[in-house]
Order: sequence, then C-alpha cells, then structure tokens
Amino acid sequence: MPHLRTPFFGERESKMPSLHWPQAETLPAPPWPMPSVAVALGRGLRGRCPACGQGRLFCGYLKIVPACTACSAPLGLLRADDAPPYFTILLVGHIVVPLMLIVQRMSDPPTWEMSAIFLPLTLVLALGLLRPIKGGTAGVMLSTGMLKPTPAPG
Repeated sequence: MPHLRTPFFGERESKMPSLHWPQAETLPAPPWPMPSVAVALGRGLRGRCPACGQGRLFCGYLKIVPACTACSAPLGLLRADDAPPYFTILLVGHIVVPLMLIVQRMSDPPTWEMSAIFLPLTLVLALGLLRPIKGGTAGVMLSTGMLKPTPAPG
C-alpha cells in the first residue's frame, strides 16, 4: 500500500494496528408502539400520545404526562427543553415580520397602530403555537428514541 504522507525529519513510520469501531449493541424493542417520525409528529401536534395516538400528551398547558394511560409509554422522559420555544419563535417571526413589512409598505401607519396590531398578534400566535410545537417535538423525540433516563439518586 503506498504511503499517503512522508514522515517528517527524525520521525519514524509507525506500524499501528488498525482499530475498528465496536459493533453497537442492539437494544431490545420498547414495550410501547414505535411509530414512524411522521406519524409521531402528527400525533404530537394534536396533543395525543405519539406512540399510540390514544392517550393525552399534556396534563397542563405545557406539562407532559409521566406516562401514557393507554400504552404506558414513558412520556415524562421526553425532555424537549429549549427546542419548542426556538421553533415557535422561528415560525412566528417568519409570519409576523413579512406581514409587518407588507403593512408598512402599503399604508405606512403610525408606530402606535403597528404596535396595536402586531404585538397582540405575535403574542396570540406564540402562545397558540407553543403547545402543538412542543407536542410535535416530543413526538419526533419519542420516535427517534431520544428519551432521557431518570438520574440515579445521590
């Protein structure tokens, strides 16, 4: 086999054995149903259990239930953290900013009028989209196996 690089002055060629990455251990299949990403995303967007589609995903506005009542999927181990607010801000920004620019170009309303229109619109859109987006994020996380294990006590 030809050398890919020549050794530097004073450096000897190393005869290191080639190392192979160990085979990944196959994990056992979970006891709850594992849908495709698209199915889990759709169920999560509707606020249903991403695994079975029967149980509820939320027990409050944004609090995820510890486990599904229908299929016992451990939904409480889904830690979406900052992803849903990020996606919500991204989506609301892409809706509100172009609308603001269009209204500004068409009629050039005063600043107070723009604020009176677009601040409530932004608030309503953000609060209205946050829960479905969190559900969709939880669905994708469940279908891809991104469950956070419970920390060991101590």
